[in-house]
Amino acid sequence: FFFSIVLLTRHRGRLAALAIAVVVIAVGVPLWWKTTETYRAWLPVTQINQLAQLQLQLSVEVEVVFSRGTLTAEHQKKVDPTHTRLEEHPVDETTGLSYRYETRYRTATIMEEDALNQPTAAETDQSLHLLSESPCGSVVIYVVPESSTLLPEGVSVYVGQRRTALLRAGRPMRLGVGLKEVLAHLETQVQQVLKVMSFSHSDITAALSDRVRLDYSSRDGLVDSMRAFKSSPGYEITFSLLNPDPKSHHLHWDIEAAVQSYIQPLLSKLAPVADFSLDSQILYYAVLGVNPRYDPSLNAYTLNADSLSHVINPVEARLGSSAASSNPVLNFLLYVPDARHSPLYITDHRKYTVVSNAFSSPRWGGIMVYNVNGTELPVDINIDMTRVMGVFLAQLRLMLGVQSSTPPPGFLVGPCGPAGLADWELDRLLWSRSVENVATATTTITSLAQLLDQIGNIVINDNIAEQVSAAVASLQLAVGQLEAGNLGLALQYSKEAILQSERAFFDPSLLHLLYFPDDQKFAIYIPLFLPMCVPILLSLLKMAAEARQRRRERQDKKE
Repeated sequence: FFFSIVLLTRHRGRLAALAIAVVVIAVGVPLWWKTTETYRAWLPVTQINQLAQLQLQLSVEVEVVFSRGTLTAEHQKKVDPTHTRLEEHPVDETTGLSYRYETRYRTATIMEEDALNQPTAAETDQSLHLLSESPCGSVVIYVVPESSTLLPEGVSVYVGQRRTALLRAGRPMRLGVGLKEVLAHLETQVQQVLKVMSFSHSDITAALSDRVRLDYSSRDGLVDSMRAFKSSPGYEITFSLLNPDPKSHHLHWDIEAAVQSYIQPLLSKLAPVADFSLDSQILYYAVLGVNPRYDPSLNAYTLNADSLSHVINPVEARLGSSAASSNPVLNFLLYVPDARHSPLYITDHRKYTVVSNAFSSPRWGGIMVYNVNGTELPVDINIDMTRVMGVFLAQLRLMLGVQSSTPPPGFLVGPCGPAGLADWELDRLLWSRSVENVATATTTITSLAQLLDQIGNIVINDNIAEQVSAAVASLQLAVGQLEAGNLGLALQYSKEAILQSERAFFDPSLLHLLYFPDDQKFAIYIPLFLPMCVPILLSLLKMAAEARQRRRERQDKKE
C-alpha cells in the first residue's frame, strides 16, 4: 500500500511539473514576449531605398519663335515643330542627373510682330509679356533678323525682365544654307541662353551638397557656395542701426518706408520660396570689435579685409536673441562711425577702397559703413535710405541664393525691374531650391530609416510612420513634377517633404535613451524568472532521465 502511494505521488508530481512547463512554455513565454516587445509601425522601406538611389530629371520647356525675315518659306515648311534633347550627368554611385529640353519651334504671330517693332528691346520685352505670360520654369526665345535695330551693335542676345529673350539670327541664316545647319547653329545659341535664364549644371550640383561631396577647385568657389543660406521654410530679417556716439550724432532713418519701397517687393516675389519676417532696431554705444587704422594717403581711417572677420562677434552679442524662432536670421547692419574715427572706409585685399563701403559675411548678413559730414557737433543726420537699401538689397539677393552670374560675351541683361528680381532669376532660384529640398529630404529620410534599422528597440509610433510615409509621398511627387517640368508644384512638394522628414527625424519619441537595451532587459527579467524556471527545468530533466531509463530496461527485457 505504501509503495502504491509513493508511485501515485511520483506520477502526480510528474504530471504537475509537466503541466506547469506546458503552461509556462505555451502561454507564459508568448504572453511575456508579446507584452514586452517594442512597437514598430510599418515604414515604406522599399520606397525609401528607391529614393536613396536618386535619379533626378529636370525638364525645361523651350519655345523658339522665328520672326519675319529669319526663315525662308521653304524652311518654315520643313522645320520640325518639336525637338527633344536629353543630357545625362552621372554625379556619383547613388545620384544621377539628366536634363531634358523640350523645344517647340513656331513663327511669330501678327501681334508678336507688332511687339517686335518697338523702338527698344526693353519695350519689346514688356509688350511681349502683355500678350502672354510664360509658365514658371519655361523660356521663350524670339529670333530676330541680323539687321534688327532692337539689339545694340555687338549684342547677340537680350535677356529681359520676364522669361523672354531676343536672339539675333546668326550668319548661317543670312547665307541661306540648309535647314539642318541653321537649326544646329541656333541650338548652340539656345543652349547659351538656357544656361543664363534657366539653370546650369554647376547650380544643380551645388544644390546637391547634402548628398554629394563637392570638389571646389578654388577658394572663391568655396566662398560662393557658402554665401547663400540653406533652404528653409522661413527667414528672419533684421535691420540694425549702430550709433556708437549718440551724443555727437543724432541719426534719423525711415526704415519702415525704405523696407516697403525696396525690400518688400523682392520678398513678395520670393513668397513661393519661403516666409519672411522683418524687424528693425537702433543700438546705441555699439562699437566695432576692431580699431580702425589711420591712412595718411586717404586722410581717413580704414578697415582692411583681414580684420573684417573680427568685427562681427562683438556686435552680434548686442543684436538680440533669435531663440524664439528656428528660422535662420539675416542681419543687416548700418554703422555710423564716431567722430574720432570718421571718415571710415573698407579696403579690399589689394588695399583699394570698396565702392559700396560695405561687406558681407556668408550665411550671416552684411555691414555697411555710413560716413557723415559735419564738423560742428552734435549734428542731426537724415540717412539716405536709397543708397543704403541699394547695398542691402544686393546683399540680400546673395544671401537668399539669387546668383548674378556674369553673362557670356554678346549678352545684354536688362534691368530686373522694381521688384529687384527678374522672373527668370526667380526660376533659377526655384530650380536650385527644389533640388536642394529633395536632396535634403532624401538624406534625412534615408538616415532615419538606417538609424531605426540599426537600433531595433526604438519605438516607432503611428504618427512617426505617417510623417515618414507623407514625406516619401511628397518626395515622389516632387521628383515627378521636376520630370514633368512643373517647377511651381515641384517646389511646393519639396518644401512639404523637407518639413515632414525633419519633423519625423527630430521627434522626441525617437530618443534612444528612452528605451532599455536588450542586455538591461535580461538583467531585469532573469532575477524574476530564474527562481521559477530552475525547478521546472530540473523536473523536466529528471523526467527525461527516467524515461530513458525505462526505455533501456524494456530493451534489456526483450533481449
